[in-house]
Amino acid sequence: MEIARLLHDASPRATAPFIELADGAGDPEWLETLLVGREGGDPASGAGERRQGLLEIADGGTLFLTEVGDLPGPLQATLVGVLEQHAFRRVGGSREIPVDVRVVAATAHSASALLSSGRLREDLYYRLNVMPLVVPPLRERTREDLLGLIRRDLRDLSRAAPGSPTRLTDDALDRLLGYGWPGNAQELRNVIERAMLLARGVEAIGAEHLPGEFRAKGGPFDRRHNPLTMEEVERMHIDRTLKHHGGNRTRAAAELGISRATLIAKIKRYAIPH
Repeated sequence: MEIARLLHDASPRATAPFIELADGAGDPEWLETLLVGREGGDPASGAGERRQGLLEIADGGTLFLTEVGDLPGPLQATLVGVLEQHAFRRVGGSREIPVDVRVVAATAHSASALLSSGRLREDLYYRLNVMPLVVPPLRERTREDLLGLIRRDLRDLSRAAPGSPTRLTDDALDRLLGYGWPGNAQELRNVIERAMLLARGVEAIGAEHLPGEFRAKGGPFDRRHNPLTMEEVERMHIDRTLKHHGGNRTRAAAELGISRATLIAKIKRYAIPH
């Protein structure tokens, strides 16, 4: 998304909307309505309020598709029509609505794999493949690149969550830099965000706050996938919050944003020794 946003901000469309279609794997009919809008709540009767779609909202600006390979075939066909005709029809409508929008699409897969599997229409691919940009995965980035991304994520995420740690221990940093990242910058951000949650109340994120694959035997290059479950994350967060407040359940519940009764129930559920 960052590159798409940079392309938008550096273009003559910078003052127009930047709209993201983040989940292309939903219900096809709902996605079509989301993209092109509708004339009425019921396409058959025309009842209900008219609704603008993302294409109309993004008119003059940029529409960003976060994973083009997830889009249903009919929706891909609709996009081909928009790119060719610069117009579309709302669901339940008959009027052609002109639109001027730049479409930027991203995928975590190779184009050849998407095409051969049928997940991506060939005509849409050629319409979108005007200026392809290949972003290398994290494992191919330099140490300096990774350091820059880590510092940026720590800064941005700590601003969004006051009270969170703003630095890493040397051990944690070494593990992040030495890991053979299979994904992209979003994977790194997710790891740091979860670590910040677990480290809330302490000064620095340590190796113990990182996912299992960073702490497994074999060191930071061990690729075995041993992620924490959401229950484990919640248990660790509750335990650390209670310790931060000296076991005071009322203050811990207030910080966690839950009632004291709910906190007590979770303490019993997770067998937390407080």
